[in-house]
Amino acid sequence: MKTVLIILQVIFSLGLIASVLMQSGKSAGLSGAIAGGAETLFGKKKGLDELFSRISTIMAIGFLLLTLLLSLV
Repeated sequence: MKTVLIILQVIFSLGLIASVLMQSGKSAGLSGAIAGGAETLFGKKKGLDELFSRISTIMAIGFLLLTLLLSLV
């Protein structure tokens, strides 16, 4: 039982890391000031960003619940 929970926690942690790294930045800083509104003209893939945000939220909740469950076991 404990081994299965640890394996699931590793899978959730790797999924969380990957989903956070796949998200695009918020164009903060000097590069965002120079580019201006070019991203809105040429179209930024907002659907993909929302998907990665939703996946990150699910992975974070799963990781938190598995961590709490492992601490009880």
